[in-house]
Amino acid sequence: MKHRRHAPHGFTLIELLVTATIVAVLASVALPLAELSVKRGRENELRAALREIRGAIDAYKQASDDGRILKKADESGYPPNLEILVEGVEDARSPKKTRIHFLRRLPRDPLHADAQTPAAMTWGLRSYDSPHDAPREGRDVYDVHTLSSGSAINGLPYNQW
Repeated sequence: MKHRRHAPHGFTLIELLVTATIVAVLASVALPLAELSVKRGRENELRAALREIRGAIDAYKQASDDGRILKKADESGYPPNLEILVEGVEDARSPKKTRIHFLRRLPRDPLHADAQTPAAMTWGLRSYDSPHDAPREGRDVYDVHTLSSGSAINGLPYNQW
């Protein structure tokens, strides 16, 4: 009778070390890609939020220029604050006194760290009277920007978007 020799069960120490090394190399490649993906996602959220708010500000200004929003002679026609874009304003042309709403909800700045801060407080505001290179708040909201001091993947500071 022939005795069969059975192969040993399990892995050798060398096989385990090689496998662990391969897994470590793959993880070191995947981690930066995952971080980059998360950063790219936040940047896309920021772009979308800025586009949405700026579109609403422009729609408010257009409604003001069209005479649908009453304004004083010394006012620019831009909204006095961000909240009014959600609350709405009375349509001056409507006999039923309907309200014009420009946003359903005000988006939060996705780069703002504190989740408890109201959405309107997460944005930096620029008034119509302030210069483009030194934005500051004023009597109206001409533009918004993030308060984040970080830089985008392309190297531009977020607050210059």
